[in-house]
Amino acid sequence: MIKFGKGNLRVPQWSRRVFMVAGGCTPFRKYFPEYKLEELVMMGYKMMLEDNDLKLSPKEIKDQIQYCAYGEFADHFQDQLLCEAKIHDYLGLEPLWNNGIKTGGATGGAAVLNGAMAVASGYADTVLVCGWERMDEVDTRTGNFYISTAACKDFETRMGRIYSSYYAPMANRFAEAYNLSEVTRAKVAVKNRGYAMSNPNAQQPGRHTVEEVLESRMSAYPLRFLECCAMTAGSASVLLCNEEMAYKLSDHPVELFMAGGTHTLRVADRRHMEIPLLPNEEPGMYDELLKDSGRWPGFESFLAARFAAYLAYRMAGIHDPLEELDLVELHDAFTISDIQTYGDIGLRPYGQEPDYIESGDAYFEGKCPSNLSGGLLGTMHAVGATGIWQAAEVLWQLQGKYDKFHGAEKWWKRAGKEKPADWKSLQVKDPKQGLWISHAGVGSHVTCGILRKAW
Repeated sequence: MIKFGKGNLRVPQWSRRVFMVAGGCTPFRKYFPEYKLEELVMMGYKMMLEDNDLKLSPKEIKDQIQYCAYGEFADHFQDQLLCEAKIHDYLGLEPLWNNGIKTGGATGGAAVLNGAMAVASGYADTVLVCGWERMDEVDTRTGNFYISTAACKDFETRMGRIYSSYYAPMANRFAEAYNLSEVTRAKVAVKNRGYAMSNPNAQQPGRHTVEEVLESRMSAYPLRFLECCAMTAGSASVLLCNEEMAYKLSDHPVELFMAGGTHTLRVADRRHMEIPLLPNEEPGMYDELLKDSGRWPGFESFLAARFAAYLAYRMAGIHDPLEELDLVELHDAFTISDIQTYGDIGLRPYGQEPDYIESGDAYFEGKCPSNLSGGLLGTMHAVGATGIWQAAEVLWQLQGKYDKFHGAEKWWKRAGKEKPADWKSLQVKDPKQGLWISHAGVGSHVTCGILRKAW
């Protein structure tokens, strides 16, 4: 059994408050043959500087940046080691110090955490966090294999060579343990792909029915293709800063609280441990559940996500996430990973995760809607950019700018699309705080970020 040592559960404390003021991204597609990677990154970077109602000019803001955190999952895709050096040069930010971050699917979130620590420590007052993935320069089969090697190559990779085959046994085990029906899983896909219809940047939006999802081709039993995200090309950026700079730059700054957790790559070798309890949970509440399963986290849960939430909630002073969060952006690379996370971050107690969907709480105008951006299923999974883009989507919701960045014709035109005649605003009414989860692999790395309105 894993046991925490003295001090392991210390809650992180920023030496200075950390704020997020702006975000930007590209449209997301399967292929971007007309742009070099550097140009894609510049597109999101310029959107961040020019379109977020900041009070200084782009040149003045650039002159304030002291550090850059860059996220890229795999050098393999564009066959360029140290790609962050090329990006840094192209953005004209040399000789500022920069770090390249790689933590699998959580790369974007880990880059935000890295940038936040630079601000919190006093190393920098203003930090650019930028991420990308160029997943269109290899064929899909090769790309799937590259991604699969983010699991343990001695064990998992040999068995599947595609990520859906890693999550398939989790889906089967979860259904057995917690009475999860395939209809509930399909509802996640319907909801998130449907919300992507309102996002001009979405790669694979769609108005589907539960029946269509369940009749789509099988990827790895029981996960169908419409329950799986696609490989994506694109980039995203956010701007972090200290308190003084936040109010110089924006009338609507948002405060950031963030933590991370990790766990073994070997899913079948997860050691039993006691469940770290969230602030709204009581000792002994999972005793009966563990009698049936025999161990935790098993195949049903992600220790990394639970640990990240355990710390982040205490950093932000959140007691009951379902009541205190106004929206969440979760890592729905597969419908099952989305559902597993509901218990990990306390939207429902472990064992009751399906009710978050079935009750309506997860839907727009529900108690705590999820993935109004379209999520990974509907909009994107350009891995190095994903956790950064999720943060930007939460930021824009808190700033009341959903319509500005999703409804304006300029963004639909930029994406080469026509705005749907029945476009629907998914702006949450007067949100105060939101959360996003950036998740890697089979739960090997997870960051939990919380943004809170600061004006």
